[in-house]
Amino acid sequence: MAFSSHAQNASVSTNIIGYADFLTINAEGSYGFARHWTANAGFQFNPWSFKGDWGEARNDRRSVYAGARYWLWNIYSGWWFGGKLQWEEYNRGGFKYPETEEGDAYGVGAATGYSLMLHRNINLDFGLGLWGGYKKYTVYRCPTCGKIEEQGEKAFIMPNDFQLSLVFTF
Repeated sequence: MAFSSHAQNASVSTNIIGYADFLTINAEGSYGFARHWTANAGFQFNPWSFKGDWGEARNDRRSVYAGARYWLWNIYSGWWFGGKLQWEEYNRGGFKYPETEEGDAYGVGAATGYSLMLHRNINLDFGLGLWGGYKKYTVYRCPTCGKIEEQGEKAFIMPNDFQLSLVFTF
């Protein structure tokens, strides 16, 4: 009697927390190329703006990234550490003040997390990260008036990758 084992070498996932951030659509795919390594690529997309008594609020973005994760035990199981390259086109503001900022940001990110295996093909990932780099931006007085308050280029570092992801492995 022969036994065979089939490891999961690929995954697709979506970050549930992303949908709580103004319904940001997101997905990530990854492929395991070694016992401890996966290559990852993903996107985030948010075209929505919301109007209310406070005015107009938005967190528009188009973002793509690619990177790798190192898994301490095996891929798609347990603790991991990752790095990535990321580009984002954004327009956000109107939450507390009427100003909005739009621009392009690009840089590198680092994250860590844990993957909890719920089923042979379903995981729940928890993670936190930072990304930093360079951005070109313009700040407007209000979302619709077009009056420029400030514009320029500068370095940034900010929290990123707040993850509670549902992962399907195959």
